[in-house]
Amino acid sequence: MRKPIIAGNWKMFKTAGQAVFLVQDLEPLLDGVKDVEVIVCPPAIALKSVSTVLEQDKPLVALGAQNMHWEEEGAYTGEISPTMLLDLGVKYVIIGHSERRQMFCETDETVNKKVKSALAHGLIPIMCCGETLEQRESDQVANVIGGQVAKGLAGLTDEDVAGMVIAYEPIWAIGTGRTATPEQANDTCGLVRETVRQSFGDAADAVRVLYGGSVKPDNVDSLMATSDIDGALVGGACLDPESFARIIRFNA
Repeated sequence: MRKPIIAGNWKMFKTAGQAVFLVQDLEPLLDGVKDVEVIVCPPAIALKSVSTVLEQDKPLVALGAQNMHWEEEGAYTGEISPTMLLDLGVKYVIIGHSERRQMFCETDETVNKKVKSALAHGLIPIMCCGETLEQRESDQVANVIGGQVAKGLAGLTDEDVAGMVIAYEPIWAIGTGRTATPEQANDTCGLVRETVRQSFGDAADAVRVLYGGSVKPDNVDSLMATSDIDGALVGGACLDPESFARIIRFNA
């Protein structure tokens, strides 16, 4: 039985001080929540502040980062290493988000390097994949998603893959208010799982596949009721504590 994950990607929102207030407001709303992993991924400048709150309160919430470099150290201005994230108490790291791919020239090859480095350092990667509207409408979903997943996982072991997370985020649904139907989302998450199965066998039954793309309180229940969606990578709705708490309490 795969334990559900609800992860909040704050993107470039919230100062360090605002991040503390958000987490503190969220915590009491999660009283009684169990059998679900909750992750918050604040901006890099807020990781220390949020980590301090989480260490003190020891809540259900785990800390995630939005990106990392694959090297431990070096002349990489503006980058953050896996060892730096570990030092801050980070457990998860988002890798290959479509915004990183589109705006910052990330490729399947750099994604693969980051995934390997994260695993080598004991971090759990949340590796993202997703297609554009043009690619979906031209029936390229299988090739695009299958290719991103296969290349992102290249060189890993079955054990590596079984312990990580993959997030399917249709680019056309990120921040647009448009959401894949539960059937579309589940079918593509199933495609992700079958791609994993082709190379890693039974690891496909253990890897957790999330859906992301305008996930909100009013659609999370139907998304989470499907067979191959193991959780959600939430964008804008995670910036409001009550909204995010309702998503965490899906099907409640």
